[in-house]
Amino acid sequence: MVSIIVISCLAKNNIIGKNNDIPWRLQADFDHFKKQTMGHPCIMGDRTYLSLPKNARPLPGRENIVLTFDKEFKAPGTTIFYSFEDALDYVKDKEKAFICGGASIYKIGLKVADTLELTRIHKDFEGDTYFPEINFDEWELVNHEEHEDNEHGPYSFMTYKRKKK
Repeated sequence: MVSIIVISCLAKNNIIGKNNDIPWRLQADFDHFKKQTMGHPCIMGDRTYLSLPKNARPLPGRENIVLTFDKEFKAPGTTIFYSFEDALDYVKDKEKAFICGGASIYKIGLKVADTLELTRIHKDFEGDTYFPEINFDEWELVNHEEHEDNEHGPYSFMTYKRKKK
């Protein structure tokens, strides 16, 4: 049975994007994302996919699953689905699958995920895209690593597991 993992980097004020881009460049988070997701399917919306640098599209070493409503959408080297449920069904026999954004995909993913892999930058950023509200009563923090970056200040890698009902 597949483990569904929501992975994201978010600011203190829950910002995750600005003008379809990330409002920071935290190399440690990019490295963390790569380490976590390598070899596993990454599910993302079409706008998130298109926001990736051209030299990183599709994300190497991972199956890129792109969700879109646009039946004309083309992204060579990806697997395209028109519903989240179909994408989940497609990865059901995998070990892990990562939900990689954007905001509307995260909102759906939070309902089915069993793990949250969050990088939290401990300062506010300006932006236009927010990570959905998380009901932390449903989650248990199982790992927390504090770090410091010269440009961005303190940040944390945090892993949450969904509490058993």
